[in-house]
Amino acid sequence: MSAQSSPAHQASEAFDVVIVGAGFAGMYMLHRLRGLGLSARVYEQGGGVGGTWYWNRYPGARCDVESMQYSYSFSDELQQEWDWSERYAPQPEILKYANHVADRFDLRRDIQFDTSVDRAEFDERSNAWSVTTSDGRTVSANFVVLATGCLSNARKPDIKGLDRFKGPVYHTGNWPHEPVDFTGLRVGIIGTGSSGIQSVPVIAEQAKHLTVFQRTPNYSIPAHNAALTPAERQKFRDNYPEIRRFARWEARNGIYTDLPDRGALDDGDSERRAKYEARWARGGLTFMSVYNNLGLDKAANDTAASFVREKIAETVKDPATAKLLQPTTYPIGTKRICIDTDYFDTFNRPNVSLVDIKASPIEEITENAVRVAGHDHEIDTLVLATGFDAMTGSVARIDIRGRAGRTLNQKWAEGPKTYLGLMSAGFPNLFIITGPGSPSVLSNMIVSIEQHVDWIADCLVHMREQGLATMEADVSAEEKWVAHVNEVAHGTLYPQANSWYMGANIPGKPRIFMPYIGGVGAYRQICNDVAAKGYEGFVLGRAAQPRRAAS
Repeated sequence: MSAQSSPAHQASEAFDVVIVGAGFAGMYMLHRLRGLGLSARVYEQGGGVGGTWYWNRYPGARCDVESMQYSYSFSDELQQEWDWSERYAPQPEILKYANHVADRFDLRRDIQFDTSVDRAEFDERSNAWSVTTSDGRTVSANFVVLATGCLSNARKPDIKGLDRFKGPVYHTGNWPHEPVDFTGLRVGIIGTGSSGIQSVPVIAEQAKHLTVFQRTPNYSIPAHNAALTPAERQKFRDNYPEIRRFARWEARNGIYTDLPDRGALDDGDSERRAKYEARWARGGLTFMSVYNNLGLDKAANDTAASFVREKIAETVKDPATAKLLQPTTYPIGTKRICIDTDYFDTFNRPNVSLVDIKASPIEEITENAVRVAGHDHEIDTLVLATGFDAMTGSVARIDIRGRAGRTLNQKWAEGPKTYLGLMSAGFPNLFIITGPGSPSVLSNMIVSIEQHVDWIADCLVHMREQGLATMEADVSAEEKWVAHVNEVAHGTLYPQANSWYMGANIPGKPRIFMPYIGGVGAYRQICNDVAAKGYEGFVLGRAAQPRRAAS
């Protein structure tokens, strides 16, 4: 599989595979490719490995999947030796783990840091990609793998006067690497999604005053985070084979938990309430697994939503503030549930105030204040917890050109189109890890990452053994898959929320349900079946043979 450079772009080096991104997906992809004897180069825009966990260093940042499950399974030695300190690992510890993996498997020698991929162009004559990086170099590769991450393109909001503000402005998705001290400062934070919910309690402990600007309230479940005991860690390690099997095949979201055997309305009021109380006390994302129809049946969903609203009312002392914090406009779970530590309690602090920017949007930001409904909320520093251009944003920043010079951004202008979330028609030998049209953000990301990487690795072996040069999604298979993804989504309550799953947080972005909601086990079976049928739905091509001159 040695690549030939395109005459148009003289490549300085040639690789079998170029990988974009050195987060959990890019690192494991590199490890697998090495095991296959393929040459690979990873380009990472950050100064280190870790992806999401390299950039998201905001106060209180931690994973919402339990650490013993948010970890690689490909190496038993790795999962047996690494000691997670807490039930939910904080960002510094996840980053430390990523660095440990990079060192343990000697990955850094094939990663080029502080380098972004600016352009990737497919040459139909040589069946190779020409990849241009931010340092001005161009390399050639048979295959490109986009391991760019689903939540890695921080979104700066378009608010009048933002550039005029005199104080420091921080984005939770692109936080400084040195600690930020808010002691004695008046702080404003815009956004109450996951990063806002995690950072608000921590900032409130430091700040002289914290003003939270909320457009849409969120359902949030307490994490009840705690240190892991050696016995708890060992129990997980002893049961890892079953835990990993269950996460891959039986848990819709790739998280090991008790599976419900009934719907919410199959229990009486008191029995149902007792189950919700028990899950609330346990904490975490598995709250939505109390019953099997919370994402499907509005009446069932209402029972869970009203329970959480009651908990908010019980916690927040001021009734007006409690009312603002209670979500009422979308079903619970149709935006990713948030996991918090003392978020709602924080609004009982005298130095914290909540401003509703749904009823009265921010008019503008002045040199020292945020103006809402004619009132200036004076602040010294501003935190933007305004999320990401999710699923497609990081891909969109690269000028990707496939057959006939068509760009991926042109193709995806009406919404992303892929087959299985892995490839897009017209872009041969370009793979996407956890792309739109796959479970990705609706799952434990590491489960979905490992599945995609293993599938791509097996596919490359198949191509090598069969002497194949190109592979791409078939147009009709892609159209059917996009329709299937949306059909499955619309059989649930999810599209009722204006969420980033739909691209609804980005003005002008087309509304299409991006992740596959059918469950990680069902999806894995579909991918396995496609491979078993000789990669059904993909167009496989051999290298053009040179013509012999007529004798």
